[in-house]
Amino acid sequence: MTEYLNVGKIVNTHGIRGEVRVISQTDFPEERYQKGATLVLFREHKAPLELTVAGHRKHKNFDLLTFEGYPNINDVEPFRDGILKVSKEDLVDLEENEFYYHEIIGLTVVEEDGRVIGKVKEILSPGANDVWVVQRKGQKDALIPYIESVVKKIDLENEVVTVEIPEGLLDDAD
Repeated sequence: MTEYLNVGKIVNTHGIRGEVRVISQTDFPEERYQKGATLVLFREHKAPLELTVAGHRKHKNFDLLTFEGYPNINDVEPFRDGILKVSKEDLVDLEENEFYYHEIIGLTVVEEDGRVIGKVKEILSPGANDVWVVQRKGQKDALIPYIESVVKKIDLENEVVTVEIPEGLLDDAD
């Protein structure tokens, strides 16, 4: 059975020319949404529908997509609340030291001395670098920037991330 990964959620239509408004959940929007890319739409009580991207543009915090063969708002209205996914087989091999979000979320974060900080719960991409939200027992979530000076080693096999926390980064939690 094919495994799928979420790339976005269709939250609404946009205009009358068959555009849909997508809240993106992919690390690679320019690749996932490029013209000719294949996405699979999953909706409740309906068979998955394969769609081919006809157009993509950014608008505010959304990605706006059009699909081949769906030129009109009435064609895409039923897509609302659907989840766009990509087949895991369509994943591109990443460069060394690049990872997909789904590979990082759930990993245990430890300091270099072996002290466990918590588990990666989600990844935010507010700007220049991603920020990992690390869930800790009995404490506020820690926000760890995904930068070389902090994230020292990612071991997918053992599901562990080793970090060097700069002084002051986690002080609020102690």
